[in-house]
Amino acid sequence: MYRSIDLFAGIGGIRKGFDHAFGENIETVFISEWDKHAQKTYKINYHDKFDIAGDITKISEEDIPPFDICLAGFPCQAFSLAGKRMGFDDDYKGLCRGTLFQEVVRICEFHKPKVIFCENVKGLLIHDKGRTFKIIKKAFEQIGYTVYDQVLNSKNFGVPQNRERIYIVAFRNDIDSSEFVFPMGDRSDTCIKDIMETQVVSVKYYLSTRYLDTLKKHKERHAAKGNGFGYEIRRLEDQAGAIVCGGMGRERNLIIDDRLTDFKPVTHIKGEVNREGIRKLTPREWARLQGFPDDFKLELADTHLYKQFGNTVTVNVIEAIAKEIRRVLESDQRK
Repeated sequence: MYRSIDLFAGIGGIRKGFDHAFGENIETVFISEWDKHAQKTYKINYHDKFDIAGDITKISEEDIPPFDICLAGFPCQAFSLAGKRMGFDDDYKGLCRGTLFQEVVRICEFHKPKVIFCENVKGLLIHDKGRTFKIIKKAFEQIGYTVYDQVLNSKNFGVPQNRERIYIVAFRNDIDSSEFVFPMGDRSDTCIKDIMETQVVSVKYYLSTRYLDTLKKHKERHAAKGNGFGYEIRRLEDQAGAIVCGGMGRERNLIIDDRLTDFKPVTHIKGEVNREGIRKLTPREWARLQGFPDDFKLELADTHLYKQFGNTVTVNVIEAIAKEIRRVLESDQRK
């Protein structure tokens, strides 16, 4: 039995992948997540006997139970290409997001787990001309770990989403990890049609004529300046772009779904519902784009769910890496 902790847990995407890979041989013993809405979705789907801890910077490493595997999707906003990329100087609501990875180092230096697993945006690699990433790797090496890293794309792991992320796996030095390899994925044959709702979705997901007109004019303005920025309608036979927080995560992944027959609005909109069949993907479809099974409960308002799935990880990728981690750990135990 391996004991794991889930830091910056979000809605439990990394845990889901490790649970799939390790099955009954893994037990989560500690969770930290400061966003109250993410906590709600987590609690709805995971029924632990202990409560979710909040701000990890306020928790002593001595108060965390012993563990073998550290899961940490430390906040990526400070390093994202879409953000200001302030890195270690990024201050947000009193928390320095760029240095939250140091909390992982602090906790793991004390507990010395067998494995540390981290996920972040690809932009972390080039932040500050690569110095930030070198600091992160060196920090883990200094506390006794061998570090491996790889950029992987979710579209190669059975979900139709073009999403590149950097994955970091650090094995404690006394564990022979010489045969560890990142899986590259061999399933790039999925498309948006594969994750679509089977039933006609609510009219609320269809864009109003006024909103659609605004998007078109916005795109035309950018095109006139030579920019490619703007909304995008994806073919059902294609793959989605990376889903992210904010409106553009939805607006760059619009589809045409002509199954709707009742165009009466159920929310307050300006104009009327478009007759071209243009709609947003639903939260359930976003969940599928991230590899979450359909029994994963979505009970919060759509606004929160879009943010949570834009922030989370692709379960399929995590599971594939976790299987390789398990293989190394079990091989080491047999020696």
